[in-house]
Amino acid sequence: MAHSHNHGHHDGHNHGSTNYNRAFIVSVALNTGFVIIEAVYGVIANSLALLADAGHNLSDVLGLLLAWGASILVRRRPTPRRTYGLRRSSILAALLNAVFLLVVSGGIGWEAVQRFREPTPVTGATVIVVAAIGIAINTISALMFLSGRNSDLNIRGAFLHLVADAVVSLGVVLAGIAIITTGWLWFDPAVSLIVTVVIIAGTWQLLQESLNLITDAVPAGIEPLAVRTYLSELMGVSSVHDLHIWAMSTTETALTVHLIIPSGHPGDAFLSRVVKELHDNFGIEHPTIQIETGDSSYSCPFVSEHSI
Repeated sequence: MAHSHNHGHHDGHNHGSTNYNRAFIVSVALNTGFVIIEAVYGVIANSLALLADAGHNLSDVLGLLLAWGASILVRRRPTPRRTYGLRRSSILAALLNAVFLLVVSGGIGWEAVQRFREPTPVTGATVIVVAAIGIAINTISALMFLSGRNSDLNIRGAFLHLVADAVVSLGVVLAGIAIITTGWLWFDPAVSLIVTVVIIAGTWQLLQESLNLITDAVPAGIEPLAVRTYLSELMGVSSVHDLHIWAMSTTETALTVHLIIPSGHPGDAFLSRVVKELHDNFGIEHPTIQIETGDSSYSCPFVSEHSI
């Protein structure tokens, strides 16, 4: 049986995610500064709420650092031992950030329930002003990651952290204004619970997608049946088997497949065209294609759809 193995990269291929170093530097600096301001004013205003929120924002700075670190690691060159480099670190960072956000949301929700039982007075205008500053800082920071949130799961994790912070700060402002106006202390925990639900709803998809990618599921946005149909309809291809599509990182997708072509190897021009079309039509960056002739004397052990 004629047996050929080929993989290639589309000429326009760009390893790793877009460089967001400047966005990470600015957002980490702004949020670290805000944590310090919030902690200082928390002590001055004797506000446990501000001190607690400073701790929450510090955890989000750590989340940003995690995403930033992954965006750097993903561009490391492959080695003989790590043949894909450290590209998958971006998927791990997205998963950890999703878990991080859900844990923080659980903490906010628990605190809200406790405040329903024992209402705590809002400490005044200082809390509202500081929280308003938090809205501005987190909104500015989130906008820096806005363009990459749909194309890079790791960047979406950073974006959601910042949006969650802005929403939490907005909740503090609204609850503070409502309590000062009406005197109803239950506004504070009620708004906190609403904020918790909003954060969980926004984070749940991030958790699902990062779990899918880290367990080698086909990335969202790629329909495996469409890829199989495209490959099976290529000229000379009689059947397709051992098709696998998975994420190398939060921005790169790999594919391996066996094509049975009874007439023999179709040539490098055929493979070059397929590589380009897989990139252009499906966003698959790293295809590996094995050509077989279907000789029954040397049948492929991976013909069955259930074999790996």
